[in-house]
Amino acid sequence: MDSLFAFLIGYAFGSIPFGLLLAMAAGKGDIRQIGSGNIGATNVLRTGSKGLAAGTLLLDLAKGLAPVLIVRALFGEEGALPAAAFGPVPLAALGAVLGHCFPVWLKFKGGKGVATNAGVAFGIGWPVGLAYALVWLGLLGTVRISSVAGMGAVLAAVLAGALLGYDRFVPILAVIAVLVIWLHRANIARIKAGTEPKVGGKK
Repeated sequence: MDSLFAFLIGYAFGSIPFGLLLAMAAGKGDIRQIGSGNIGATNVLRTGSKGLAAGTLLLDLAKGLAPVLIVRALFGEEGALPAAAFGPVPLAALGAVLGHCFPVWLKFKGGKGVATNAGVAFGIGWPVGLAYALVWLGLLGTVRISSVAGMGAVLAAVLAGALLGYDRFVPILAVIAVLVIWLHRANIARIKAGTEPKVGGKK
């Protein structure tokens, strides 16, 4: 029951569609009707507002960070022991990402979880979050393809967890990585075809 409660806390936070809400509040309309149709920061950027995209990025990150910290405070470190790889803290992390990707309020059609998983990574441990951020920003700055940066970051989180002493979180980080990469399957096809748009370029 503790794990289910933790998962629901994570899902409740993760399912808040900040990108959609911010865009509508700013008079930009329904971002699900433009670009990729996703509710994340990359698609919000297609409205032409860097401020809205930045706000979406930070809020999506926060909704991954907050439930992990809240559940850790509620259940303590016993919720994140090796024997509890799928205990309260890891399931709060998974719930946050699933909430973002499949929000019940939007008929389970959300984003791809990259920014929310960044918050999860920082909640797990700042070294994991730092590795995530460095790979994400590094790839975004060099290849300028958001999907490549996101997929690289989720894989970096798994590796960082294994190498930096956060072994108990590796299983859930691996599950999240598989999910995020699966959600990018159309992007992968476009990358192979050489048609994936670059950040700052035409959609």
